[in-house]
Amino acid sequence: MRKGTFACIDGHTCGNPVRLITSGHPNLRGDTMSEKRQHFMSEYDWIRQALMFEPRGHDMMSGSFIYPPTTADGDASILFVETSGSLPMCGHGTIGTVTFALENGLIQPTHNHKLKLDTPAGRVDVEYLLQDDKVQWVKLFNVAAYLAYENIIIDVPELGLLNVDISYGGNFYIIVEPQTNFPGIDKWSACDILKFSPQIRKVVNQTLECVHPLDATVKGASHVLWTGQPKHSSSSAANAVFYGDKAIDRSPCGTGTSARMAQLYAKGLLAVGQQFVHESYIGSQFVGCIEAVTEVAGKTAILPSIRGWSKVTGTSNISVDDSDPYAFGFQVI
Repeated sequence: MRKGTFACIDGHTCGNPVRLITSGHPNLRGDTMSEKRQHFMSEYDWIRQALMFEPRGHDMMSGSFIYPPTTADGDASILFVETSGSLPMCGHGTIGTVTFALENGLIQPTHNHKLKLDTPAGRVDVEYLLQDDKVQWVKLFNVAAYLAYENIIIDVPELGLLNVDISYGGNFYIIVEPQTNFPGIDKWSACDILKFSPQIRKVVNQTLECVHPLDATVKGASHVLWTGQPKHSSSSAANAVFYGDKAIDRSPCGTGTSARMAQLYAKGLLAVGQQFVHESYIGSQFVGCIEAVTEVAGKTAILPSIRGWSKVTGTSNISVDDSDPYAFGFQVI
């Protein structure tokens, strides 16, 4: 039998939902969060489905669990869950998780205004500003990001040929810039993005293999990052990230911003230390920066940082009982 009651803190990061699940944690095996992620996906994915999909969630739903650290100097670990699966890393999810946890006393930092977090993708350090019991912003120092493939030509049904790049920023992103068969997100509707993204993702994953060289469990081009002209003059660039089966990220996307900065650096279009203000499809902004240059298995990579904000919108206690025919959620696609 699969039953449980899960206490949650709900909110959003720059417009995209975050559901911090504060009870009902399964006991996961593994010495690292990558290993614990594999255990969760193999035995407890029903929890993700129940809490992320309808009728308890929706297409854009994203969430997390906080676990004890898996490293000697860590403050906490994060397991990410969303409609697209259990991700190795989630930037907007990290910002929301840190905000909600600090405001509710769920994490006790070793050092003021700093956290060391263990994620399935690796160590993520965090800085934050706490004023009057509210977190004003969170800045995360993400895992190394790099351009994996450049100038890949794909043929998309009803759209034609596209030139795309694939970049890693904690997840693999298919980056589509304005070109002959794509005028830019400012010229497209959300319906266009939802229509063509699954096709592009399918073609790319049939064409080439995306596997992280240091962790073979991190694989597959899961997200499509469309670019175009920003709404605000203060933005450096704009994007619309597609994930799951029919979701568009309402935030500027943290791992997507990391992947985008890695792509721009590789093309000589963004320098170390240069501020990169990334705009979402709804106009919200993250402030990114390339902190340093490194390498991943011999490939040039960047160490990106992302700063954003989150707000709590409420709390809930969600019951899951397998006597309910929709206990484990559903999608209408």
